[in-house]
Amino acid sequence: MTTLQQRRRAIRLWLYTVAILVVAMVTVGGATRLTDSGLSIVEWRPVTGTVPPLSQADWVAEFDKYKTSSEYVLVNQGMTLAEFKRIFWWEWAHRLLGRLIGAVFLFPLLFFLFKGWIEPALKWRLWLIFGLGALQGAIGWWMVASGLVGRVDVAQERLAIHLTTACLILIALVWTARSLAPRPAAGPGRRLSPQRLARGAVIILALAVAQIGLGGLVAGLKAGLVYDTWPLIEGAFIPAREHLFFLSPAWTNFLDNHLTVQFTHRMMAYGLIIVAVLHAGDCAWRGPRVVRAGAAVLALLLLVQAALGIATLLWHVPLPLALAHQGGAVAVLVAATLHAHNLVAGHVEAEPVDDHDTEASLNRLGPEPMKPA
Repeated sequence: MTTLQQRRRAIRLWLYTVAILVVAMVTVGGATRLTDSGLSIVEWRPVTGTVPPLSQADWVAEFDKYKTSSEYVLVNQGMTLAEFKRIFWWEWAHRLLGRLIGAVFLFPLLFFLFKGWIEPALKWRLWLIFGLGALQGAIGWWMVASGLVGRVDVAQERLAIHLTTACLILIALVWTARSLAPRPAAGPGRRLSPQRLARGAVIILALAVAQIGLGGLVAGLKAGLVYDTWPLIEGAFIPAREHLFFLSPAWTNFLDNHLTVQFTHRMMAYGLIIVAVLHAGDCAWRGPRVVRAGAAVLALLLLVQAALGIATLLWHVPLPLALAHQGGAVAVLVAATLHAHNLVAGHVEAEPVDDHDTEASLNRLGPEPMKPA
């Protein structure tokens, strides 16, 4: 008979596997966008779309559908079938990964439910993650549909929403998996962290999600190709107000103005780094070893991510650097999630575990305590 710890370990490994697939999905999605492949499939066929064209006639039919899009008419007029196949395969692989993630999540979930391995408090979290995944598929098509008629790119705000939703799914997977990991029980020798550190870690995580969303706006507008200098932008560290807010109403500048969108992304990066460095210093002074290490790694990753962003701009957004910058954002997000969980969960479990605790007393959501040696 499997123990509670063994069941939690199996569920934890499953969730980490899905998280890895989500990271791959984000990476392939970035490559799809950077190769201008995202509008190559003009239909949403969740089931039949799994099978790619298998014959020459199928390829010609798929290509004819693409020829009805604005992107083909305005940008790719005269494209050959071989050239179409190159962009088709990126978008097909991206959609196939999405279907694979859905299957890898749903079927093990049903198995674990059938076996009775999932604790009551965990069920709603897992169904919520599944619901987010289904919603993400719909958001993906909503995004693609925005670029099929009258545009040659998807709407940048829909791209940002699509990317942000992927981040929320990844956070939910990593946080939930981490909550099922065993850790030493609290005791007289355990050094607890001030709640201020937990609040700081959660703020950094929220800022990281917001920054990635801003990055989606920059990518959707291709603002990195318009403003490719650093540390100045349009000849100044802070551009003139009339250039930042020339659209009306003023709030639309934060969605449609190339200068304002990229300037906001830069300022958010500076602020995020400052907050992370100050937080790392605070953790070094008041936190336990694992917290100090987590905060230091997070601050270092943010500095590397900023350097990648600057290099991507200065080299005019080459594909390898752009993908590295996107991968760096995912690494920051995972590190911030783990760091925040370590601090937040550390406040919950503050009582030592009695040697006579039974397995039934552990039947709750949260890390499974280990008995003191």
